[in-house]
Amino acid sequence: MDIKELKHFVQEKDNFEIRVISHAGSRLYRVDVEDVEGQHHPLTRGGKPMLFRALDDVYAELKRAGVHRAYLVQWVAHDEAIGREPNYQSPLTSRMPLVF
Repeated sequence: MDIKELKHFVQEKDNFEIRVISHAGSRLYRVDVEDVEGQHHPLTRGGKPMLFRALDDVYAELKRAGVHRAYLVQWVAHDEAIGREPNYQSPLTSRMPLVF
């Protein structure tokens, strides 16, 4: 989903969740949109996932698309290394609300 599609999606739908995923050990952020069917759509540019170097950049891009709320999710590789499911998919235990 590119920025134009996200803007249209936000205007048309009201039941979705935006996750800003931060990978442990990395200073990059990516944005993932989950719709009511549970499908995940990464935010893309030119067909490739967009990566942001700072949360301020994420805020600016999402605000431009009409988004006012998202969740920051920390992805920790340790979970996968010990055979546990990745925790960033668990909505209640792994996210911090972002409002802008």
